[in-house]
Amino acid sequence: MSLITIEHLTHSYTERKLFEDTFFSLNENEKVGIIGINGTGKSTLLKILAGREQPDSGTMTTSRNLRVAYLPQTPAFEKEQVVLAAALPSAADVAILPENYEPDAKSYLSKLGFTDFAQPVTELSGGQRKRVALVRTLLTPCDVLILDEPTNHLDSAMSDWLEKFLISWNGALIMITHDRYFLDSVVNRILEVDKGRLYSYSCNYPEYLERKAEREESAQATERKRQSILRKEIAWIRRGARARSTKQKAHIARYETLRDMAAPVTDNAIQISSASSRLGKTTIELEHISKSFDEKILLSDFSYIFLRDDRVGIIGPNGCGKSTLLKMITGSCEPDSGTITIGQTVKTGYFSQENEAMDESLRVIDYIKEGGSILHTKEGSYSASVMLERFLFPPDKQYTPISKLSGGERRRLYLLRILMEAPNVLFLDEPTNDLDITTLTLLEDYLDTFAGIVVTVSHDRYFLDRVCNRIFSFEGNGSLNQYEGGYTDYQNASRSTMKLTDSGLSPSEKAELSSKKTTTRNNWKQNQPQKPKMSFQEQKEFETIESDIANLEAQIQDLEEQILKAAKDFVKLNELTQKQEECKKQLSDKLERWVYLEELQEQIALSKAQNASK
Repeated sequence: MSLITIEHLTHSYTERKLFEDTFFSLNENEKVGIIGINGTGKSTLLKILAGREQPDSGTMTTSRNLRVAYLPQTPAFEKEQVVLAAALPSAADVAILPENYEPDAKSYLSKLGFTDFAQPVTELSGGQRKRVALVRTLLTPCDVLILDEPTNHLDSAMSDWLEKFLISWNGALIMITHDRYFLDSVVNRILEVDKGRLYSYSCNYPEYLERKAEREESAQATERKRQSILRKEIAWIRRGARARSTKQKAHIARYETLRDMAAPVTDNAIQISSASSRLGKTTIELEHISKSFDEKILLSDFSYIFLRDDRVGIIGPNGCGKSTLLKMITGSCEPDSGTITIGQTVKTGYFSQENEAMDESLRVIDYIKEGGSILHTKEGSYSASVMLERFLFPPDKQYTPISKLSGGERRRLYLLRILMEAPNVLFLDEPTNDLDITTLTLLEDYLDTFAGIVVTVSHDRYFLDRVCNRIFSFEGNGSLNQYEGGYTDYQNASRSTMKLTDSGLSPSEKAELSSKKTTTRNNWKQNQPQKPKMSFQEQKEFETIESDIANLEAQIQDLEEQILKAAKDFVKLNELTQKQEECKKQLSDKLERWVYLEELQEQIALSKAQNASK
């Protein structure tokens, strides 16, 4: 049964047409995820479905007595409301008193990190206000839940709770989210907004990617066929055909129809060539850093030396100190104790949670030129205008005032501004908030070739798995523990540790396990110059790394020979070239790691020699 049906939807925002004669329907118990490039009208579609905005033309039909609960991107509250009152559904939306929902409201608020239910809403951050509004929306009795980016500002535990809630929720759901793991777990249908049209896919996210590629290839094949026929028709016209007969008139009409058909429009991919400044031997060194706020210990005696090409993810509950750590490293906040050494060649780019103050009267291109007019890459030099096009800001939009951009478009613009400065150390604080999936995917591809250090604070599990090879987890009382690999590796390691800890060990055995856990996780211990030491894993790696390097070199040579033999087989050639590039990247990483381990081994030998001479 259809709950909502929209027909012939047409709608514009300023001079930009968002939807043109399109169709949409939502059925009972469907769970739909909306995706698309920022600025294409996703939030506008939700407002229309929620009855908060009227389309320019078209009709919307709903089932009788349909109840809708809507979470906007930027929620509003009454003045002087406190957290608990703001989290209750409005009297107009419930058949019983809102106060009857207080027990559930307190439970949900606790799950989302609130402890002071009497705190005025005016004192809350933007993320906290969004979480209060989320509780209010989830408590509102409804047939259809409409959620605009509900996972923004949620930490991993909160996202897990919301994910389970929505999976078990008995009703229709339509939401915008850029969290790909969340999307894959919750929805059973993906709706893509693309150039004024809506494309529906009843499948999960990976299958959606395949189907979208097939759709675009089919459109391109149709266009190639049209162009082929059109060339023949043009040749016929040029031969001097005259419209003397009905047959000739029909022929000319067919030519004109083919000529006037619109070709399929494809996205200009955000092809970000890796550009950065040279990074010297000394990068960023943290020694015995501690930080507290109002008797709450955020960080205690933390040390770490960032390696070139490090890909570090920082995770933990909201308010634990993740952003504070980035601010200390970038110099906008001082540690209570300890020292931070920044190498002379370090040039940082800091993508903060909230866009830095943007002069909204500035035109898009002028804002970018403040960061840099030319970007120099391995492929060549690109002007600000060309880079804007690659970031989906076509020439006609580059002279638009920033005030007319959507929130997501501003985030994309802010990211480009930072990359135009060609940093060699990137700090990304919640980069997945408000960036669409297309931008995230291509940012991830860019980071693959970025010649520098990447440190990211994120709750996006997919992004952490895709980008990071080391995770630091805030685990209370100032403890920041290290795990090798991405987010899934961290989850597996932490679960294994919990199982061991809870498996009936004696107090002394648990203490021994805790000691071993600290030794293997905390990187700074092995970086201490006073007592250089290889971990067990590093020792094993050091024993085999030279043979690993030799094997990779042999693979590259073998692939080179195969490439020469497959010169005329373009499919095979492309496959072999990609494999060779992957092997070269692995070889580069191994060589970098070999240098580090060799230096560590020399330090250990020197330390032993000094101790022996004492």
